[in-house]
Amino acid sequence: MYRRRKLSNIALLAGVAMIHPVLRGHEGPVGEQRSESGIRHSFLVTGSITAIVGEDNTIQWRVPGRSRDGFVLANGNVLVSIANEAREYTRAGEVVFRYRLDPVNKELGTVVRLDSGNTMVVERGPRPRILEITARGTIEVDVPLQPDTDNAHMQTRMARKLPNGDYLVPHLLGFAVKQYDRSGKVKRVIRTDLAELGGRKAENWPFTAIQLNSGNVLVNLTHGNKTVEFDRVGKVAWRVDNRDVAGRFSDPCGGQRLPNGNTVICSYGQRNPAKPRAFEVTRDKRVVWEFVSPDIGLHEIHVITTNGKSITANSLK
Repeated sequence: MYRRRKLSNIALLAGVAMIHPVLRGHEGPVGEQRSESGIRHSFLVTGSITAIVGEDNTIQWRVPGRSRDGFVLANGNVLVSIANEAREYTRAGEVVFRYRLDPVNKELGTVVRLDSGNTMVVERGPRPRILEITARGTIEVDVPLQPDTDNAHMQTRMARKLPNGDYLVPHLLGFAVKQYDRSGKVKRVIRTDLAELGGRKAENWPFTAIQLNSGNVLVNLTHGNKTVEFDRVGKVAWRVDNRDVAGRFSDPCGGQRLPNGNTVICSYGQRNPAKPRAFEVTRDKRVVWEFVSPDIGLHEIHVITTNGKSITANSLK
């Protein structure tokens, strides 16, 4: 399905001052970063708050509301999925791009700014689909999805576009990451209910799927409390779970592969105040960084600096 059309639920807000309150750095620490080697990250939080946490653990930027997905863009603006909208904020809190969920559907989850300049979103509901929206506000691509349930909330999670133009889409209750072309045809299925991962009993619901430079696919398996890297044909190439990291996994949602090969994992369901809301693990399964906070729930994370150096250009999320 390939369309170019203008919709009333798309608002491009150039020149329109829609300012939201922005908080910067005056709240005091909102958590603690722990690292024996001295790693310090700044990162975007989407989840119970929508904010950038600095390397000093203070809020550097924040807008009201809970959010699902998000990125800090190359221009410094922040693109988030919030209140069933895709919004691009400036650091002053001005909304310069907005797409509102089509009323036919129930939830808007994924939001990604593509290399083309289009904004990719995923709508869940009676008409589950991927949309690509141009900077001028036209829907350029409309990809129908094939989830395994009519339960809108459980149809999909964080989808990403591949370099070849296809899309990786996790389907929780289908125990599958499906690769779609732009017509909506499924070209590949990565199963997450493999026997070696505990089968369906383990509830390995795929949440975030990221294609790595090697061609492998990194997947956070939320109820299964593990992160797995699958090779091109769907075989397990690497995995880490609670046996490896002293119980730090609790409903892992967001994830990011850093330029150094380490993986950052969000434990969205973590309620134990002594355990981290996010942690970084090496290839040999050593935890080298963690963020502990009594209040902040991390749905997705975008690490943007490490010890003062920007890493956004070479990390995968």
